[in-house]
Amino acid sequence: MRITSLNPDTNIGASGWLVELEGHRLLLDAGMHPKWEGRRALPLFEAAGYDAVDAIAISHCHHDHVGALPVALRHFPHAHVLMTELSYYLVERVLHNSVNVMTRQRAEQGITEYPLYTHDEVDEIAPLFQGFRYNRPVEWAAFSQARHRRNSPTLEFFDAGHTLGAAGIRVQGRRETLFYTGDVCFHDQTLLRAARFEDVEADVLIMETTRGGRGTPAGFTREAEIDRLIESIRRVFKRRGSVLIPSFALGRTQEILGLLALEMAEGRLRRQPVYVGGLGRVFTEIYDLQAHRTHRQHHNLHLNEALDLVVLDPEQTQRLSLHTSRLFVVTAGMMTENTPAHDLAVRLAGDERHAVFFVGYADPDTPGGRFKASRQGEPFFFSQQVPEMVRHCEVQDFDLTAHAAREDLLDFVGMVDPRVVVLGHGDATARQWFAEQIALRYPRIRIVEPQPGEPLDL
Repeated sequence: MRITSLNPDTNIGASGWLVELEGHRLLLDAGMHPKWEGRRALPLFEAAGYDAVDAIAISHCHHDHVGALPVALRHFPHAHVLMTELSYYLVERVLHNSVNVMTRQRAEQGITEYPLYTHDEVDEIAPLFQGFRYNRPVEWAAFSQARHRRNSPTLEFFDAGHTLGAAGIRVQGRRETLFYTGDVCFHDQTLLRAARFEDVEADVLIMETTRGGRGTPAGFTREAEIDRLIESIRRVFKRRGSVLIPSFALGRTQEILGLLALEMAEGRLRRQPVYVGGLGRVFTEIYDLQAHRTHRQHHNLHLNEALDLVVLDPEQTQRLSLHTSRLFVVTAGMMTENTPAHDLAVRLAGDERHAVFFVGYADPDTPGGRFKASRQGEPFFFSQQVPEMVRHCEVQDFDLTAHAAREDLLDFVGMVDPRVVVLGHGDATARQWFAEQIALRYPRIRIVEPQPGEPLDL
């Protein structure tokens, strides 16, 4: 078995793994680097060479895992694209939105390489997409030139609990097995239940390490964190302030909306409109429509019915009155420029009545990360658009992550019992923690931290 990380960075970046097994080639994910721009943000497809790839398997539809899919198919034009049936309902909308974002960035920021693909190209490749149920083995190498061969390797999607359609992927050959966690969540969220990775065994484990640098505090519970968030919202409303919750359109938005719907139904929050972004509304409708197919809590909770959702257009972002308490759950989660979250943060920052509540990770090098780290009353650099800002509003951070706690992932290593663990999708501190802890607890397991584009024979 040979594995090559196509991520151009050693941190969280453009997810992509080339797996070569028994004469066949499989690409796991084809993402875009969330902090880089232009072609630099793409996976290192050239490092995979130009030999045919039999299939591309997508773990889930977040941009850093699927955003470069049209470019991957340009590089590997004969590959079929496999994903879960729930991701199948999302992927085209995600890619079309990426075209819109890149087109806007070309106009506003002068990034001449954008868009890296077009709406027409997304439409042309869509017939290559195939959706499969969880826990159904698929002979991925039998789609192309290997059709006449017997004993094709298989892959199987396992529910990862991270977002709608998210999967860990098991690749089974005649002699060896690989398991790729993708992004995984081992605890129940408001809507989605925990990952179902029971009885997974593999010779090689490719594992995310997102939260390796963050331990779970003693006595921490998700329920207490939710209580703290609701009480904080109530306190802001009591002083007639507005609350901004920056969130990713897919997954985080629906989880927060589910939480708000339940709290309003129980009377802990007063019923009022909740302002969302257009893409967040689209994904919320898909969450509702696919509730019966999903391993989730509250199957009968339809967010578009339970909440008064108002799609926030760009003009409203600038002119909507903030003299009455309003509740915003809008993109982008890291407050990138020219998004509702960025522009609302600028409006709310100067008034101590208002609050910005973070409910997920915000990279320190993004506007959201800088806003979160700012000190009240002190100037700081927010973004290129707003070089200096003084924050007077309240800021709080609530740990409602959709990623597995590092302690749970460490236990998972023992359950899988691989001979090799490949560490990825995390910063240097996170990977170091896992490398040290795996070596202590499971000393016979070989630990690998791949460099970008470097093939590893395992």
